[in-house]
Amino acid sequence: MNKKWHRVRVYALVGSAGTGKSFRARLIMEKYKILLMVDDGLLIKDQTVLAGKSAKREKNRFTAVKRAILEDLDHAKALRDALAQEDFSAILIIGISDRMVVKIAERLDLHAPDQTINIQDVATQDEIAAARSSRKIEGKHVIPVPVIEVRKDPDHHILESIQFFLKSHPLLFWRNRRVEKTIVQPQYSRRGRLSLSEAALSQMIMHTIDEFDARLLLDKIIIESCEPYYEVKVRISLPYGLSIPDILVRLHEYIITRVERYSGIHLRKLDLEVSSVRKKK
Repeated sequence: MNKKWHRVRVYALVGSAGTGKSFRARLIMEKYKILLMVDDGLLIKDQTVLAGKSAKREKNRFTAVKRAILEDLDHAKALRDALAQEDFSAILIIGISDRMVVKIAERLDLHAPDQTINIQDVATQDEIAAARSSRKIEGKHVIPVPVIEVRKDPDHHILESIQFFLKSHPLLFWRNRRVEKTIVQPQYSRRGRLSLSEAALSQMIMHTIDEFDARLLLDKIIIESCEPYYEVKVRISLPYGLSIPDILVRLHEYIITRVERYSGIHLRKLDLEVSSVRKKK
């Protein structure tokens, strides 16, 4: 154990797979004033990933478990090195069993948990059942950081993001903090591969562009299928007077969000290009 961290208070959140631990973790951190969290191979501070690689990016459950328990020595070292740069008095470790949490703590040079919280202590039976259904039927997993953090790793198949507020005081509403979590679908949780014809995907993108701004006209679309991913190039015509950088940034996010949310198709790459600017009539 690292002597530097012998006074650090270690908390553990334990529950079987798919019971909503990652979703409930933020409430526990707020309650006990915990700054850092280790979840599925990631070291997270507030809503930022400090180090590690998510187990949810793995292609099968076996390698996902190995990733989550920090079996890879380089992976564990990366988290320890990141911890060494932080000034913290408490940390939360999430796992599916007491044994797993202890193993993670050992690999981070931390002592065994001072306090273990079971998922049943912070979630109702109905909430746990709903989380299990979402995991089993739809293959949905939660990563407790904003979608912008998750997008740094292109191997993640992002479904949607969830935002909510943590209330600090019923009267001091301006102190409420917004928290975002990202819903992903690991390869090992997919019930069959999703596919879509190029014609259908083209129609979907065309509709999305029109929905975003009817003044934008689709000039050309090129789709390359690399199952289960797609790479798309889109050329559009804009009317005179629009801010091109602003339009392209917002449209890029809009297309990706709509296509992935409503079709489940992952756009690994989306290139937007302005082919022409139409003059005023």
